[in-house]
Amino acid sequence: MKRAVTLKENYEFRRMYQKGASAAGGCMVIYCRRNKLDHNRLGLTASVKLGHAVVRNRARRRLREVYRLHLGELAVGWDIILVARRRTVTASWKELNDTFLRLCRKLDLLRDKP
Repeated sequence: MKRAVTLKENYEFRRMYQKGASAAGGCMVIYCRRNKLDHNRLGLTASVKLGHAVVRNRARRRLREVYRLHLGELAVGWDIILVARRRTVTASWKELNDTFLRLCRKLDLLRDKP
């Protein structure tokens, strides 16, 4: 992903955790907050508790791919953080996709269908 569309700074993550809306599922947690930009920004988090670097990187790659596949369905102008849970690594793609869409619906992140 391009640097312009990602959240990297610690203060951005802290602000999202404190002031953003959140929804939790079995495979992931989503934090979101409006930004004043014309595009979405994505942040990914995988705790050391998940395992070694290989496991954490795999979890982040899977979350990034789920986000990428549904990018066209998301509303514009949001900062989104996806937090990996233990089941992120072992869950099926169907389960990851279903969880992501359900949490996005709950947070009202999906575009309205015309």
